[in-house]
Amino acid sequence: MRIDFRKTTASLVLACALTCTGAGGALDASAATGGTGAPAAPAARAKPARKVHTSGIATWFGPGFFGQRTACGQTLTPAVIGVAHRTLPCGTLVKVSYEGRSLILPVLDRGPYSRADWDLTAGAAQALGITETVRIATRVVGSTANTPTLGLPAASPASALAGGAVSG
Repeated sequence: MRIDFRKTTASLVLACALTCTGAGGALDASAATGGTGAPAAPAARAKPARKVHTSGIATWFGPGFFGQRTACGQTLTPAVIGVAHRTLPCGTLVKVSYEGRSLILPVLDRGPYSRADWDLTAGAAQALGITETVRIATRVVGSTANTPTLGLPAASPASALAGGAVSG
């Protein structure tokens, strides 16, 4: 029995093109314009939630680093709430739990540069009640845009009306 692979391959490519773009999709638009049509945007695929360290050792960093920039571009202050991780991209959202308290924190920095798995900002450690090296539960829950204000608490309506000025 002989199989003509050229015909089989052409049929598979055409079937895939119709299935991937949908009938009347980008394939038809390109053909109608002589192949000069804009390519269709790729279909968004839902990424499964990744788990990174269901538990891990956490330390925290603070006063000695205030005023310095994080690896992700934020200026570290006592109010910044976030976490450092060696490999997760900036803006990754991680749910951190410790002794019944939970926070969703953005990755703001690289590190820790010790044997710990995670490095919390002083604000995050305070919110979770952490004062020393501890074991925490973690789970990656999403991501957000990395901006210079990532990790800062939301401004109060009064300060927003005053343009951020503090009366005193």
